[in-house]
Amino acid sequence: MDTIEKLKILSNDSQYDLACACGTNKDDRRRRGLGGKWLYPVTLPSGGYSILLKTLLSNACSNDCKYCPLRSETNVRRCTLQPEEVANIFTEYVRRKKVFGLFLSSGVIGNSDYTMDRINAVARILRYKHNYKGYIHLKVIPGASDAAIEDSISLASAVSLNIETPGKKRFDVLSNRKDYMNDIIRPLKLMSRLTGQGMRHSRVKCTTQFIVGASDETDSEIIQYMFNLYNRLKFQRVYFSAYQKGLGHPDIPGEMRVLSSPDSMFMREHRLYQVDFLVRRYGFSQDDIPIDTSGNLRLDKDPKEIWADRHPEFYPVRINTSDREALLRVPGIGPKTVGIILKMRREKRITRLEDLGIKGRRLEKAKQYLIFE
Repeated sequence: MDTIEKLKILSNDSQYDLACACGTNKDDRRRRGLGGKWLYPVTLPSGGYSILLKTLLSNACSNDCKYCPLRSETNVRRCTLQPEEVANIFTEYVRRKKVFGLFLSSGVIGNSDYTMDRINAVARILRYKHNYKGYIHLKVIPGASDAAIEDSISLASAVSLNIETPGKKRFDVLSNRKDYMNDIIRPLKLMSRLTGQGMRHSRVKCTTQFIVGASDETDSEIIQYMFNLYNRLKFQRVYFSAYQKGLGHPDIPGEMRVLSSPDSMFMREHRLYQVDFLVRRYGFSQDDIPIDTSGNLRLDKDPKEIWADRHPEFYPVRINTSDREALLRVPGIGPKTVGIILKMRREKRITRLEDLGIKGRRLEKAKQYLIFE
């Protein structure tokens, strides 16, 4: 195969890794394109959206991750790009202003450190041969050595390693070859230390991803780990990828689970993203997250609205005098709208929600929890 043909295969196979993109609203959530494939918009650091050249270096893999369609036992068309090929293609895209940066991952080619050497070689060529100063997101391969991880961080704008599941017990259901504590947790802690405040590489962002529903974890377990990743390891983002039935080994829980509807796994992913947003942008604590008796989020209702319904004593919120934190607890209102409220009421008294640009269902929902004193 020539370089372009390999790139088409490898960039398509990279769709299973979301640790550079995906959010909670219609603009930055993944969506189906006209051909039925998933598209992944990427939020720019300065705001707005653009496109990453997102590809695998290789889809050959020696690992046995049972949720992954590229695991060693599957019969897929395998190919590998050389570091120089990736660097040359990317440089040409940058020259033509087609992309704003690179997201590079890979299957495990032989072993973790050999694969990391190839991934890091791409970034090294771009940084030192092509003098590229822009955005590079590099994937850390599970089980990589400390030296390989530090090398990657020295070259990248952002790094990520998929945590996959909340804890060893859930992880062991999905792999017989990888060791959770050594191959996943150790590298995540090292990434945190090397990029911590005051460290040489503090500018480098760290992200990770859960594979939701492949194993038998509960939402409460994922949320507990999410809080630890934010509060203890200081990661910038946690992503969630709904396991898609039919891609994995038939004996994993994700394949055997009976779903109420084909979209229920994607709704579960969506609810976890809503919780993540409540934590990062709304100031919700772990105790604020409404978990049902099974340890999961409800699929039929927004977790913010559930919290509101469980705390009638908190409402109605006074739109003209309440502080930012109280306004953020109003269903139907987000940080952007709260900012508009705070700015507007410095100039005049607010008497109608319609003046804030809120419409439709959001408007009707917010009216139930607000008072125009």
